[in-house]
Amino acid sequence: MVVNSPSERVLAGLDPEQRSAVTAPAGPVCVLAGAGTGKTRAVTSRIAYRALTGEISARHVLAVTFTARAAAELRHRLAQLGVAGVQARTFHAAALRQVRYFAPRLLDGRAMPELLDSKVRLVTLAAARAGLRADRTAARDLAGEIEWAKSSLVEPGEYVVAAAKALRETPHEPVKVAEVFAAYEKLKRTTGVIDFEDVLRAAVWGIEEHADVAEQVRNQYRHFVVDEYQDVNPLQQRLLDAWLGGRDDVTVVGDASQTIYSFTGATSSYLVDFPRRHRGATVVRLVRDYRSTPQVVGLANAVISQARGTEARLRLELVGQRPAGPAPEVRIFTDEAAEANAVAARCRALVDAGTPAHEIAVLFRTNAQSEAYEKALAESGVPYVVQGADRFFERPEVRQAMVAMRAATRSIPGETPLAAAVVEALAAVGWTPDSPPPGGAARERWEALAALVQLAEEYAATPQLMPLGAAATVERPVTLADFTDELARRAAQQHAPTVDGVTLASLHSAKGLEWDAVFLVGLAEGTLPTTYARTAEQVEEERRLLYVGITRARQWLWLSYASARSPGGRARRPCRFLPQLSASGTTERAGGTRSAPGAQRSATRIVSCRICGTTLLAGPDRKLGRCATCPSDIDDELHERLREWRSRVAQTQKVPAYVVFTDATLVALAERRPGRAEELVAIAGIGPRKLGLYGEAVLALVKGAAVDEICS
Repeated sequence: MVVNSPSERVLAGLDPEQRSAVTAPAGPVCVLAGAGTGKTRAVTSRIAYRALTGEISARHVLAVTFTARAAAELRHRLAQLGVAGVQARTFHAAALRQVRYFAPRLLDGRAMPELLDSKVRLVTLAAARAGLRADRTAARDLAGEIEWAKSSLVEPGEYVVAAAKALRETPHEPVKVAEVFAAYEKLKRTTGVIDFEDVLRAAVWGIEEHADVAEQVRNQYRHFVVDEYQDVNPLQQRLLDAWLGGRDDVTVVGDASQTIYSFTGATSSYLVDFPRRHRGATVVRLVRDYRSTPQVVGLANAVISQARGTEARLRLELVGQRPAGPAPEVRIFTDEAAEANAVAARCRALVDAGTPAHEIAVLFRTNAQSEAYEKALAESGVPYVVQGADRFFERPEVRQAMVAMRAATRSIPGETPLAAAVVEALAAVGWTPDSPPPGGAARERWEALAALVQLAEEYAATPQLMPLGAAATVERPVTLADFTDELARRAAQQHAPTVDGVTLASLHSAKGLEWDAVFLVGLAEGTLPTTYARTAEQVEEERRLLYVGITRARQWLWLSYASARSPGGRARRPCRFLPQLSASGTTERAGGTRSAPGAQRSATRIVSCRICGTTLLAGPDRKLGRCATCPSDIDDELHERLREWRSRVAQTQKVPAYVVFTDATLVALAERRPGRAEELVAIAGIGPRKLGLYGEAVLALVKGAAVDEICS
């Protein structure tokens, strides 16, 4: 078919669901777009198609994204489609542009107040006025609470009740946080500055309270597109409603299963309720996954299929479109050091085999987990970059702690056990081994320093030899000075600059990114889900974090956890969200010179459908080696002979027929037609005992032997 017009070229190559989204009539449109389903292509194609057909003017479109990178990508794709003039901006950038433009009119000729880059300095002053002493970490947590409140349209006088209703884990007593909030707002007014939430509020106020501003804005922007709609907060929705002014030409795109920022005030409720709020809305579901192999897609579907709660109402079952790839791997290690070393060794092998380092990612739940992987990758000679955070030894709290430990070497007796000496030294920077404090930044700081204590425990278990002369040595205790020297060595080793390397990132930082190979590590209870997830809603968000991590992988996926944090430590259970998979039956020593002595790992085999490649999780499907919905390639004649043979054996042994083999096992045998003993035991339900009892007969039947011949 010859494609002539520009609008026809826009539609070329779209799948049926994408085409439905692109050609949907004017009015409210909700695109539920699963991971890797081409949502950006659908959104840009919809804008371009409507502009090129003359339905709308590009200069009247405002496309709102959550990152400047996403906005730039949208503009780039529109330019490739031959459409210019669309405004693609983040919520804050769009609001800031409007407030600056209208400031003289709204502020009686005055310029817009200065915009704060950071709340921390003013929050610190506000905390002091409220009788609280806040260091930078505490100020960051208080600033986070203020941002949540303002994004949720909560005023200082309403904070205590609102925080209780939202089950907020506040960094201080809610009454005190409210006092800091009120003092912060007063300080802003007296110093003549505004913050980013004020920019959104000012844009809303300008439209809602000034008819001339509303008319001009709404005349300029008549058609709206909102990306990542599951992450909209109440303040952003209020601004969107103000922009719309009762009109309904809005296209929203989102995936409720990727709602992972509720702690910031984001809520998927607007996405979930969109059809109710906009009667007659067109709803399109994009489920064809072009990013990941069917094996990865199958595992992602299995994880999210168990989801509960509001977001689960809109979950999508993805359908992999790529050719089959390797099955996801599950690995269990004795301790975290062994896990990190094995990950580094596999990264090294992937890079050596030709996978670019920047196409590999190691993803974890908290930033404090990065140190073990930074160390293991550095020792393996694999370059790496840390996404969304400083490298471990570059973090302010870690640098401060190293200074404190170096100073403590002069006051703490050398015979003090190393871990105890480190805890004592860290007291100087305010760290105690008690439960971590409330507040995200404070907790992250606590966890980073707790990681230093764990490093001390591991280092203390390493023998330190002192020469006695004539090649003789004697083991000596590890001192705090030894440990600080070791940390300095590791810091120097890990600080090598790199341009292209393996990405180390938290699961939150990985949102919106993708790689050829992904390692999901530390998948143990207490880490994922975190122990701080106490409500059902918080636990479900942890499940969605794992789902986001899985769907970052294009081709190769590794999932692992350590049964203990350190050698001999308390045993841990695997992440509850991982499907219950059958073990391969083998436990092997972790190979390679980089594995810790005595480290073990057990491999869990993930079975894929031999027809479509989807990961199989249900017991009957795993036994058959195919999805229940995939076509059967059963040999009916063989199946009948197997049934007759089973009946005769059961009569001879005076047992029910299913004791010999179940019906599902007979179907699996007739479909898979094993020719060797190894293929026979690969079928679930046939172990060494049944292989010995019936293996020879079954293999003979598969090869064509008659039942009378076998049973004579």
